[in-house]
Amino acid sequence: MKFRPDQPWNDLPPLPPKAEVETRAVLKACIEAHSALGELKMAGELIPNQGVLINTIPLLEAQASSEIENIVTTTDRLFRFAGDIGGSADAATKEALRYRTALHQGFESLKKRPLSTATAVRICRTIKGVDMC
Repeated sequence: MKFRPDQPWNDLPPLPPKAEVETRAVLKACIEAHSALGELKMAGELIPNQGVLINTIPLLEAQASSEIENIVTTTDRLFRFAGDIGGSADAATKEALRYRTALHQGFESLKKRPLSTATAVRICRTIKGVDMC
């Protein structure tokens, strides 16, 4: 069966849904989310270098995702070796840092072009630290 982007491949209903999605509960949740975002924005303005906060999130994601594969490192080690180009970190920390790098590469790649097999291969190469054919 040939892929046709103009035709659905399963029985999902067409968008937008016919049911009302702006319910009272959803609108209340939007108000709470808006308030929380305002608090976050104010807290962010107190940080002299917001890049520290933004760069922390991928490091913590890399740590959590690596743990799923039984690759365990500490947050302290990740921050200690995050800028270490020489590579004196232990193997688990290096792999988590490669995951962070791959996450950044994938994000930047998606700004330029759609997801492709070449992008996936590049990301896998970065995570594993080896050249894959």
